[in-house]
Amino acid sequence: MIPSALDHVQEFSAARRQLAVFLDYDGTLAPIVSHPGKALLSDSMREAVRALAAKAPVAILSGRNLDDVRQRVNINAIIYAGSHGFDIAGPHGLRKQVAIERLPIIDSAEKELRRTLACIPGALVDRKRFSVAAHYRNVHENDVGEVERIVNEVAACYRELRKIENKKVYELQPDIDWNKGRALMWLLESLGLDRKEVLPIYIGDDRTDEDAFGEIRQRGAGIIVSEQPRLTAARYSLKNPAEVERFLREISAGLLASAGSQPGRT
Repeated sequence: MIPSALDHVQEFSAARRQLAVFLDYDGTLAPIVSHPGKALLSDSMREAVRALAAKAPVAILSGRNLDDVRQRVNINAIIYAGSHGFDIAGPHGLRKQVAIERLPIIDSAEKELRRTLACIPGALVDRKRFSVAAHYRNVHENDVGEVERIVNEVAACYRELRKIENKKVYELQPDIDWNKGRALMWLLESLGLDRKEVLPIYIGDDRTDEDAFGEIRQRGAGIIVSEQPRLTAARYSLKNPAEVERFLREISAGLLASAGSQPGRT
């Protein structure tokens, strides 16, 4: 079992390295719910993220559409990466979009998924700009196999796309060498944070977050959010969004205390 990040808060805040914090949204900042539209950020979590962003670089990397996650978090001073890192925006004109040329292909795949999944009660097709998802959380267990069969058939028709699987959702996105891990590394380089003096922390709960955990394993700390032990490239764990909020508040307080104890500070 990997250790709880809450037992190592002092090590993060006392490290003589600048922290850079990267966060998933669903299942990390907000709890997993029956419908993606209902996953709202609590006021207390928003304030925890805002307080941390005043002391360290913070970015949200989400499978959600860029505008969607930006509106839900609603903090101007941080960076947002939507569609699993395919669509990035931040302060001072920071911008990157990957695989724009494949948007018409995603349009066609979306139409096909909507047509073929319409007969399955509870199935939900969710279009992001750079991907299209088929949610089956509210599908009867007897129909889940049919959802996957349909998604596989659509994926086979659009070879420029790949199927990824997350919690109760299959998703089609451009089949190129890009994911949350690559997006994280691009952000570190673009922000001048790819230095040994910087300690990147990535917190996430899903399979797509494993790409980010793997990328920073040798230089930073991945933190998996999960109630149950599972195989992961993360070094630490937190059980749920409530523990994530507590962790963010504690490292924020630790950074403030560390800054106040530096020579010349009062």
